[in-house]
Amino acid sequence: MISFSPAGVDAQSLMHYEELFTACFSKQEKFSPAALRWLYADNPDGSVVGFDAYDGDILAAHYVCIPALIRVNGKLEKTLLSLNTATHPKYQGKGLFTKLAELTYRAGAELGYSSVYGVANANSTPGFMRKLGFQLVQQLSAKIGCGSLGVNIEMATQQAQFERVWSAESLAWRSANPGNSVQSQTRHGGIVLYASAFGKLLPAYAEISQIAGFQEQAASALSPLRLFLGLSPHDAGGYGRYMEIPQRFRPSPLNLIFRSLAASPVKLEAGHISFSFLDFDAY
Repeated sequence: MISFSPAGVDAQSLMHYEELFTACFSKQEKFSPAALRWLYADNPDGSVVGFDAYDGDILAAHYVCIPALIRVNGKLEKTLLSLNTATHPKYQGKGLFTKLAELTYRAGAELGYSSVYGVANANSTPGFMRKLGFQLVQQLSAKIGCGSLGVNIEMATQQAQFERVWSAESLAWRSANPGNSVQSQTRHGGIVLYASAFGKLLPAYAEISQIAGFQEQAASALSPLRLFLGLSPHDAGGYGRYMEIPQRFRPSPLNLIFRSLAASPVKLEAGHISFSFLDFDAY
């Protein structure tokens, strides 16, 4: 008989999660207990929110979100970023993911989280929309170019209906990803951040406003050729030296999805989103 319980961050739980991820995908460093502890327990914005499905002593399925801060319509709110999910091959097709997700969102609402957001590929997006009530906000832009993005960061912040809000502590934590650390430099009154994407010659790249107390963490030189994966408000300009990657050359289009947990649901408007690789788990 299947039983459901909140996800844990103790050593035994993390070991069970690694075993499940290995059975579903393959053995990967990002699923090691040390990496999961960083993701699930060390986040300054809060500990993981999620649920497990057990069949006796067997972990049949697992789903979690991690806390984050966002600004929506000018208001600072607590949100959840939808992340790790896995269902053991022997238990697939039984609706466990949907059940775990609904339990997670109910718990998140009770804990004061206003919404859930995530990035889904073309195959999984319809399921999130149909079964879990997510809104497809906008397909992420994927561009390759040289140098600065040229986006007016101040204008982007003013025009963004939705943006992730980083503190010095949360950005230092994000930068310390044990599987792919994020480097940073202070330039022109802001912060540029980059992480290995297709090797160091083509890093994932982002630009954000300066954050009081944040210490840059540049350990390697920044390549002039860069990958931007994200969104910015239409009126913020930029990308003069960047070219959109044709759809046929992308492994799968990635979509920003969003679900409000508030009593008065919020809908996001395409073209008014500020988003980068920092704000989810691509790199």
